Amino acid sequence: MSKTETKKITSIGGSALIEGIMMRGPKKTTVAVRTGEDSIYTEDIEMTFLSSKAKIWKVPFFRGVAGMIDSMRLSYKSLMLSADKAMEAGEIEEEPSKFEKWIDEKLGDKFMKVLMVFSTLIGVAVAVLLFFFLPTWIFNLFGIWIPAINKGGEAVRFWQSVIEGLLKIVIFISYILIVSQMPDMKRVFQYHGAEHKAIFCYENELPLTVENVKKQRRFHPRCGTSFILLSLLVGIIIGLFIPHAPFGVAALRPVFKILLLPLTIALGYELIKFCGKHDNAFTRIIAAPGLWAQRITTKEPAEDMCEVAITAIEAVIPDDGSDIIQNGCCN
Repeated sequence: MSKTETKKITSIGGSALIEGIMMRGPKKTTVAVRTGEDSIYTEDIEMTFLSSKAKIWKVPFFRGVAGMIDSMRLSYKSLMLSADKAMEAGEIEEEPSKFEKWIDEKLGDKFMKVLMVFSTLIGVAVAVLLFFFLPTWIFNLFGIWIPAINKGGEAVRFWQSVIEGLLKIVIFISYILIVSQMPDMKRVFQYHGAEHKAIFCYENELPLTVENVKKQRRFHPRCGTSFILLSLLVGIIIGLFIPHAPFGVAALRPVFKILLLPLTIALGYELIKFCGKHDNAFTRIIAAPGLWAQRITTKEPAEDMCEVAITAIEAVIPDDGSDIIQNGCCN
């Protein structure tokens, strides 16, 4: 067997949470959270996915956009649930300040919901600034020393797309390297490793025990980290078709890239699905950057984390085998 080959391929996927793991199967989604030394809380997440609302969201390329939107909604709900349960269990111990106590007494949950929405909007704005406008601004700075940049042209467009893409990758890798040093994030990355190992254990048709799960690899070709890096690489190719200064305005280039973001996501999604179904030289090459980045976003889990992963995946495995994409290896 090659490094990525398994006895079967499942559609089950998940994500790491605060002291827990979310697993999504074809029929249900379950969150499992460690609430004590010998206790694991589980709860099914009810959500209507776009793919169930209209057939168009199941069509290639459209399904990538729908998948991204659904994943963001699901991750938000799962993360909030895990945070609440971890707080209740005392996993997160932090004495609220006087201001926080006053806010809780006067405004209660409504304020927290507004605050979460506001924080999300700020996060999106910062991401747009860092990944779209900042790389273009940095490249345009070179125009001070290289006049040819200001003239545009095919050669400039090529190098601009490559440099902007590399800057985005540097920003992304730098970010995850920084957050990986935080103790709480280290535990999340350990749960991320447990999630991957549990899925690999199931795909290798081994009994879901802690011993078997710990033996598995922690780098999975269908990971969200791989998807992000693939999308960044796809963005370089799409950038080749965007003028240096659309309509003579250089600041419009990142705007065009934002407008083309659904196409970038769709292509990245199709590539990650292709890599998950096939194991050959081509898929190993395009999956390599994402698998490398997982060395940062996944860490070796403790046994109690593997127990949480097992609980989560066992809850979503369907009895009829409807999660199986393909039996045997794909080449």
